[in-house]
Amino acid sequence: MRKISNVFYITIGLIVLAVGYGVIDPERFEAGTGIVKNFVSTAFGWYYMLLMTLLFGVSLYLIFSPYGKIRLGKDTDRPQFSTITWIAMLFSAGMGIGLVFYGAAEPLSHFAIDPATAEAGTNAAFKESMRQTFLHYGLHVWALYGIVALCLAYFQFRKGEPGLISATLKPIFGDKMKGFWGTIIDVLAVFATSFGVATSLGFGAVQINAGLNFLFGFEIGIRSQFIIISVVTVLFIMSAWSGLSKGIRYLSNTNLVLALALLGFMLILGPTLLIMNIFTDSIGGYISHFIDLSLSTAPLNAGNREWLDTWTIFYWAWWISWAPFVSMFIARVSKGRTIREFMVGVLLAPSILSFVWFSAFGTTAIEIQKSGASDLASVDTSLVVFQMFSQLPWATITSAFAILLIASFFITSADSATFVLGMQSTYGSLTPPNSVKIVWGFIQSGIAVILLSVGGLSALQNTIIIAALPFSFIILFMVVSLFKELKKEVKTNKHMKHK
Repeated sequence: MRKISNVFYITIGLIVLAVGYGVIDPERFEAGTGIVKNFVSTAFGWYYMLLMTLLFGVSLYLIFSPYGKIRLGKDTDRPQFSTITWIAMLFSAGMGIGLVFYGAAEPLSHFAIDPATAEAGTNAAFKESMRQTFLHYGLHVWALYGIVALCLAYFQFRKGEPGLISATLKPIFGDKMKGFWGTIIDVLAVFATSFGVATSLGFGAVQINAGLNFLFGFEIGIRSQFIIISVVTVLFIMSAWSGLSKGIRYLSNTNLVLALALLGFMLILGPTLLIMNIFTDSIGGYISHFIDLSLSTAPLNAGNREWLDTWTIFYWAWWISWAPFVSMFIARVSKGRTIREFMVGVLLAPSILSFVWFSAFGTTAIEIQKSGASDLASVDTSLVVFQMFSQLPWATITSAFAILLIASFFITSADSATFVLGMQSTYGSLTPPNSVKIVWGFIQSGIAVILLSVGGLSALQNTIIIAALPFSFIILFMVVSLFKELKKEVKTNKHMKHK
């Protein structure tokens, strides 16, 4: 079962073609992918809004339905990881670098640079900035990850299928999933994963570079970023070699400790009372505006529509493109939990952590901007968090913590991605060979370095967002397939009980 599948060779061929085009003609690559991405955002924005809201509705239904009692595994199976370690793994794989990169920058942007509907710099923009950020990192995202992960975990651990996206569609398409069409689906998932993680590695390297420049005067440029990616590659390959129960488990727990420590610093050093008030008020605003935020397409306002395309619809496509990777990883670490326990944990724990995080970092950044002490809005995104720390006590300590946390998230994402990619290219093996994981590790880092050197990260981002559209239809089929199988199981159980 551990032999290498065609998915491995086909995906590597596609990666070589895409990266090769990006190197030979980066400007045309970016322009071409940009046009397609803009078309997808404009033409399918309404569909993305409906899809993400539907997945949230399905998540709620599963929590409260009789299906909630079904275990992801045999009835006698119990979770492999403690609840705290499990939450740490969800948090690390699902958000990671994005929280540090955008923790201060996104709320600040919605307040001072590009508000959704309010006037920039006003109290209304302040409140709106938090609601929008909560939307982009909250329940919708985790419902998406949760549903895809649930389908994978259910079919893998309950039904004994291989851990492949294609295997979850067998109840609908039968043995076609073992042939050509199954391979196409798995190639799409692996392609999106490898490019999504490479983009994340690129952004992570840029931000670590910015932090080292801020603290120690390191030169900002491709040479420094190449060194950073090389060091991180060695570290995450060492971690990948040690396996899931050691490497990723220790890294995820370290991430949670570092993240909570940095969050604690912010709550103490920032405007503590205002942070807690903004957090509470923003939760209320998020809940009371939930339906409107979930389904807004601004059909009659071109300015608002452009904002939605740039932010919310971009995010929905971005998270969908990340779903194969994050959800496979979540599925792998969730064996033994009930559907109810799984969905409640996946929906609530990372969402609440993200809400507290953005309240602390966003409020502090906005208050510094309002006070005039530093014009954070004019600073490059990768530097906002470090510039914000410079206005607070213990700036060197908090900046060093932030760099450590980015590096740790960076290593965890790459490590868990090599595991998922290895699994996907060895017929869903739960223990992919180290040689395959190492090859994928070098490929991800190689993509990041090559595209950073030619300025092709945004073209790569466009490519992933385009790939999200076909994958979104696969997600809908996965949901249908899951319910088909759950209904059959409940009927069979009733029949067995009556016997």
